[in-house]
Amino acid sequence: MQDLKVIYEDNHIIVVEKTPNIPSQADKTGDIDMLTLVKDYIKEKYNKPGNVYLGLVHRLDRPVGGIMIFAKTSKAASRLSNQVREKVFKKKYLAVVDGKIDKKEGSLEDYLYKDERNNISKVVSKEKKNSKLAKLDYKVLKYNEVKDLSLVEIDLHTGRHHQIRVQFSNFGHSIFGDQKYGTRGKGKQIALWAYELTIEHPITKEKMTFKDLPEAVGTWCILK
Repeated sequence: MQDLKVIYEDNHIIVVEKTPNIPSQADKTGDIDMLTLVKDYIKEKYNKPGNVYLGLVHRLDRPVGGIMIFAKTSKAASRLSNQVREKVFKKKYLAVVDGKIDKKEGSLEDYLYKDERNNISKVVSKEKKNSKLAKLDYKVLKYNEVKDLSLVEIDLHTGRHHQIRVQFSNFGHSIFGDQKYGTRGKGKQIALWAYELTIEHPITKEKMTFKDLPEAVGTWCILK
């Protein structure tokens, strides 16, 4: 079984690190996925017979790494899903993007349209049928003048398909290593990481924040 980094676990939830390039759940590739990995971990650790229940509450794009939470009971899954809908569930990301961003803090607000056939999203006018509002806030943490790359923290307000990647590409500061929407780092690992997650515990109602930083190697050396 592949090693799994567990950040937090109790009887109701489990918080883990998703390795980049592993899908959140099974897809047509047939590759090992996070949902299966976590189920296998629980089955082995607790010697559980039969099928293990595990609720998928949210997803990360396949190339993106970082923090994910799964529900270990149906009640926890239902309550966490409600938190996602009611925006109690908060996610923050780190990204290394191309160029220097003049405004150190700001917001991006666009309308996105998902092209199902090609599995991409596009910035469109709000009048376009089936377009959806996408909002995020960003803060520039560091700029590397030699590499002409910026490290940004992103506070996501909506969870649209490929949202961060599309919005920053449209902003003129595409994410380094983004093979679909990027301009630099072709063939490299995408420098987008889900590093902070805040929830209300589905049973105790306690506010909980979990953090998981990427290792400062490769593109992430800008963190140093």
